[in-house]
Amino acid sequence: MLHDPYMKKYVLFACILLGVPALAQKPVSSRVMAGMDAGFAFKKDNYAPSLTYFQLLNIGNRSLLSIGWTARLAKFYGDNLNLYTAPARLTRGTTGFDALGPSLKTANIDTVRLDFVSNTSLNFGIRAEVHLGPVDLGGSADILGLAFGKSRIGRVISSSGSYKVAGAKTDSTVFFTGDNRYQRMRPTGINLRLLGDNDIGNLATEVYARIHINQRLSIKGGYQWQTAEMYFRDISPTDGNKRYRHRVGMSFLALTFPFFN
Repeated sequence: MLHDPYMKKYVLFACILLGVPALAQKPVSSRVMAGMDAGFAFKKDNYAPSLTYFQLLNIGNRSLLSIGWTARLAKFYGDNLNLYTAPARLTRGTTGFDALGPSLKTANIDTVRLDFVSNTSLNFGIRAEVHLGPVDLGGSADILGLAFGKSRIGRVISSSGSYKVAGAKTDSTVFFTGDNRYQRMRPTGINLRLLGDNDIGNLATEVYARIHINQRLSIKGGYQWQTAEMYFRDISPTDGNKRYRHRVGMSFLALTFPFFN
């Protein structure tokens, strides 16, 4: 028994201090969800396995909405693909001026054919979900990251494209004809979402539905838009058309493993 009144106060104060973290921990932990998606996107001649870590914050007392961030490690494979001009200033027509006044400059779209494309990317992005009982509806998008992969030989399909080759006395213009059509390319290293044709690099966006099987496992299915981008490693075309991209929409399936709820 405690006979000292001051001692009783100290014990009561200590109990309160110990109880506050326990009371505070429950609402905080219940508001945060985290887990891992092991997924596979696919379409004819296009394949993209991925691992995505996500962390979401539940909004509101009923936790119907969650928003958060993702870290996605993905591999993209493509066979017999056409990649098209990527820089936004070349992919859309612009209004310019000549001696007769305003004139419309048409888009300058060239093509590079590659027998095989592969890259590995690590991207950070955003995600939002709506929770409807055992079903989650959501979407996510890569925002920024890095990519790397092996160099590949592409065949340039262009009737007017050219690049400069340094000579002993002067530079010479070389057109994409004959053997000059075959150029070495590699994945664009920086991934950055700037919307539309302004995007740079290798990025993915997805919408999905997830069904909870139990507390440890969910099945996720949806649709993914994937961009794979390559650039000329050894040359700089005269029109600045150094980057080329392939865009594809793919179905995908994934297993979700929650870390905590």
